[in-house]
Amino acid sequence: MDFQIHGVVSKTIFYIFTFLSVIGTIYGSALPINSSSSVQINSNSVLVALLDSHYTELSELVEKALLLQTLEEAVGKHNITIFAPRNEALERDLDPEFKRFLLEPGNIKSLQKLLMFHIIPSRIGSSEWPSSSVNESTRHRTLSTHEHLHLFTNKDSTKKVDLAAVIHPDAVIRPDGIIHGIERLLIPRSVQEDFNSRRSLRAISAVIPEGAPEIDPRTNRLKKPVAPVPAGSPPALPIEDAMAPGPSLAPAPAPGPGGQHHHFDGHSQVKDFIQTLLHYGGYNEMADILVNLTSLATEMGKLVSEGYVITVLAPNDEAMSRLTTDQLSEPGAPEQIMYYHIIPEYQTEESMYNAVRRFGKVKYDTLRLPHKVVAQEADGSVKFGNGDESAYLFDPDIFTDGRISVQGIDGVLFPPDDKENQSKPETEKTVQSTSSKISVKPRRDREVEIREFFKG
Repeated sequence: MDFQIHGVVSKTIFYIFTFLSVIGTIYGSALPINSSSSVQINSNSVLVALLDSHYTELSELVEKALLLQTLEEAVGKHNITIFAPRNEALERDLDPEFKRFLLEPGNIKSLQKLLMFHIIPSRIGSSEWPSSSVNESTRHRTLSTHEHLHLFTNKDSTKKVDLAAVIHPDAVIRPDGIIHGIERLLIPRSVQEDFNSRRSLRAISAVIPEGAPEIDPRTNRLKKPVAPVPAGSPPALPIEDAMAPGPSLAPAPAPGPGGQHHHFDGHSQVKDFIQTLLHYGGYNEMADILVNLTSLATEMGKLVSEGYVITVLAPNDEAMSRLTTDQLSEPGAPEQIMYYHIIPEYQTEESMYNAVRRFGKVKYDTLRLPHKVVAQEADGSVKFGNGDESAYLFDPDIFTDGRISVQGIDGVLFPPDDKENQSKPETEKTVQSTSSKISVKPRRDREVEIREFFKG
């Protein structure tokens, strides 16, 4: 009898140890390993399952938003729950204008907030949903800062996440997380407000300021034919235009301060030219960046108010869309890109074309000191930059009011040393990171440096 009891106990202990070892092997391989350098995700992770699932549209957005590393860290700390919208909700049901807003390089923060809004840092299976009989909802914090989701069940037993119905509960189950399929995209209020503010900006009807381009600088004729006028009416063009001299190499002279306070309203001038970009069409990205970079717009307004003149080389939307997230993610990168497109002179298409036609190549100073932008004649137009990173002047004189001149170009320009660094291997970039990174000076120092440059 004692031998039988001893045999049963031995077998029981053996089975317990076998079961624990199996469980340890399964969960030990599935759970992430925390290290000082990075978090390693096993192939059995819920993140890998998401990328391999049929929620391909959501997976692409996660990769475009550069969120994989952030989610790996979240999985290393929590079990997570992902609410994945079906592909049709992101392909056909989503407002095209809103989708375009999310995919613009400058709006990556909004895209990240939107995606993190779909993830809860705790595991919630379909069996843990509030019951419809209780008629209550549970509030859960999301990975998007200060944003929460409400889970509840309708009377018809439909599980809901805010306004979205759960159509595939427990679609993917993994040791470190769970995925539920939902019928539509969830949009946090902060992202909706960002989108509404951008849409309101585009809806502004631009007012063409006094002195805006009306005359073709090459022919000295009106760009649009004038409607017939009765005999004896004043001419459409002033008599001075009929006596105008031939083309000149010199840029237009800067006007002197005027008005009862003897100064320019530079802020209004900058606002006018941004609104003209929106009204003209095809330069919304440039206008958005200038509106968001209030410090840059303020500096431009101060300079114009003090009588300085500037020429803006404005890349069109197609050119701006070719910018990568890496090129915009460095701190201060949008400002530095814009500074390289601002010339502290007043130039028109005519003055620049005549200069490059006579001298071959002309170097213009930019507000990104000490870098200069090279211009040369090409195909009857003006080409800026060299090699593959060059851009042509194809939309001349979008805005010219005697103080600010805006010339449309079909590419984004970078200083030569930036282009060389972009073409180097990653190892070489790492070694030379101190020289390749964009250096952002304090705003006050940059303002003083620009003013000294103008005065010098």
